[in-house]
Amino acid sequence: MTRVAAIDCGTNSIRLLVADADPATGELADLDRRMTIVRLGQGVDRTGRLAPEALERTFAACREYAAVIKKHGAEKIRFVATSASRDASNRDDFVRGVLDILGVEPEVITGDEEAEFSFTGATRELPGHEERLVVDIGGGSTEFVVGHEEVEAARSVDIGCVRLTERHIRHDPPTPAEVAAIRADIEAALDLAEETVPIREAQTLVGLAGSVTTVAAIALGLDEYDPTRIHHSRIPYARVEAISDALLKADHEQRAAHPAMHPGRVDVIGAGALVLLAIMERIGVPEVVVSEHDILDGIAWSIA
Repeated sequence: MTRVAAIDCGTNSIRLLVADADPATGELADLDRRMTIVRLGQGVDRTGRLAPEALERTFAACREYAAVIKKHGAEKIRFVATSASRDASNRDDFVRGVLDILGVEPEVITGDEEAEFSFTGATRELPGHEERLVVDIGGGSTEFVVGHEEVEAARSVDIGCVRLTERHIRHDPPTPAEVAAIRADIEAALDLAEETVPIREAQTLVGLAGSVTTVAAIALGLDEYDPTRIHHSRIPYARVEAISDALLKADHEQRAAHPAMHPGRVDVIGAGALVLLAIMERIGVPEVVVSEHDILDGIAWSIA
């Protein structure tokens, strides 16, 4: 067994997994798994820089995570940063801050590396050997990965729930024109993904990250967010369509009223749900298999 700490810092959230990894059996035993909405990518699409307040929110979460890692005595730490920090001109400020707090330098990985971690984390436990499309809908980007046991093709495109919301939504609820603008960006990004990833050939769609798991929680009618019920749930296309439509027509108060809705997702969930819906329409699958295990688990396995 190796006790590892994996940190995934994205555009909208930062997450920690402390686990015991046993490469001999392929088991990953969670000791602590947590998520904090920090909105690191606030304004990056417009300014090209990480905002000071966004950096401070992220550093506050890092200080909390450092205490958890110390408590559990993790032997190895790996900190992976994705879309927002890839795009920012002042990412050195981010790197220095993380290094000071956690003692490790964040690795600003490529979209292809992000895709590989996501695929490993999401599919390692799934039965069967069919062709799978793993879709990781993040805050700033979405990763498309196709493969059986290993990655065969991958593409990262710049559509995420935070990026699309900041780019297009000015009203609450969004106007039909704003929704149409989001949809146009998504369709153009899907065209790009299809240039290198045969997304329509997959027999199973596996959906990852907060937008997908939140849609699943709503579809399952959960009174509170329950990852054990969400993990490996299968949500039909018709439910995703109905939920996406309802979220885009709801105002802030109505979206926040969903008992399983994280407060940090209230403003961006409409765009995230629309990304999932558009993907399902494009590839024609009847359902999405929802996974709570994702890039974070892939990072943990990379350490082990």
